[in-house]
Amino acid sequence: MNKRDYYEVLGVDKNASDDEIKSAFRRLAKKYHPDVSKEPDAAEKFKEAQEAYAVLSDPNRRKQYDQFGHAAFNGGASSGGFNGAGFDFSDFDFSDIFGDIFGGGFGFNFGGFGGGSRRNRATKGRDHVIGMNLTFDEAVYGTTKTIKLDLMDTCDECDGKGGKGEEKCSRCHGSGTIEAEQHTILGTYITKTTCPECSGKGVTYKDTCSKCRGKGQIKKTKEYDVKIPAGVDTGNQLRMFGKGEAGLNGGPNGDIYIEFNVSNHPLFKRDEDDIYLEVPVTITEAILGTKKEVPTLYGNVNLVIPAGSQSEDKHRLKGKGVENTSTRRKGDMYVILKVITPTKLSREQKKLLESLNKTDLDNSIEFKKYNEYLRKNK
Repeated sequence: MNKRDYYEVLGVDKNASDDEIKSAFRRLAKKYHPDVSKEPDAAEKFKEAQEAYAVLSDPNRRKQYDQFGHAAFNGGASSGGFNGAGFDFSDFDFSDIFGDIFGGGFGFNFGGFGGGSRRNRATKGRDHVIGMNLTFDEAVYGTTKTIKLDLMDTCDECDGKGGKGEEKCSRCHGSGTIEAEQHTILGTYITKTTCPECSGKGVTYKDTCSKCRGKGQIKKTKEYDVKIPAGVDTGNQLRMFGKGEAGLNGGPNGDIYIEFNVSNHPLFKRDEDDIYLEVPVTITEAILGTKKEVPTLYGNVNLVIPAGSQSEDKHRLKGKGVENTSTRRKGDMYVILKVITPTKLSREQKKLLESLNKTDLDNSIEFKKYNEYLRKNK
């Protein structure tokens, strides 16, 4: 069964702001939360809204969805050789929104989505998006770049636990949550809130780790050598799996996304995998024809310019474009002729052109049509 468009699910347009998306989800959550709604399909609609919000409220996931649709999260998308990022929706925490709406954390958990405490659950670490500037040549031929990032990493002193001498929390008895009865305008509900004694972990420690001060994570500077494949372009992203911040409670590390910005070349113009080059030719070269040395991405070649060439004539050099990051096939190069009219002439050049001008130069079809029209309309 095909999923509905996430923007349609929330009832917002594709240019909706973060606040508009959050407001739309709050409205749907109030309407369809299974603990308050009596509609028969409330649970399914609530789950659908949660999934849509989990994607559209995150800038990086939203960008992937806008580019690839639902395929971005099931491994079925690729862009320029970069696979679409999979996304486990159960890692998303809705507790802050449910707390705003209902005044406390709900214990309800449906299909992997819930508003209860998640601090004792394995949680994926945060992703990071960084920009990287590349020269034209670096993008075309590929290169290796070194990046440095300050990331939260698992504390090696306590193995991410935050302390030593683990004991079951005496207040929540290891559940990580405390139940309480709450009265709201919608009725009386049993809510679950994070245990303040163990911060939702379900355990306490006799000794707090002095290195991370009980947090389980410390900031570290990490350095990575990143291999940039040939053919990347501005706006392409490279995903480094598991190189982001450390997960919590044994969860997987986040990812690093590198977004490229490629500088312009003084001569070449790029259009996806094709290259365009404007080549200046003199009037005499255009008239008489010539062989012209032309630069390409892979060395200079001799291009035959036929006699009678005109400005904007296009010549294709097959396979002289950029290598595609996905298919590994090269695009083409197109040479655009630009006939240059000289602005300064020597006396000898001027005499030669004056002599040439006395000959029958206006015998082309274009001149004949033009002159015929003038005669008829005098």
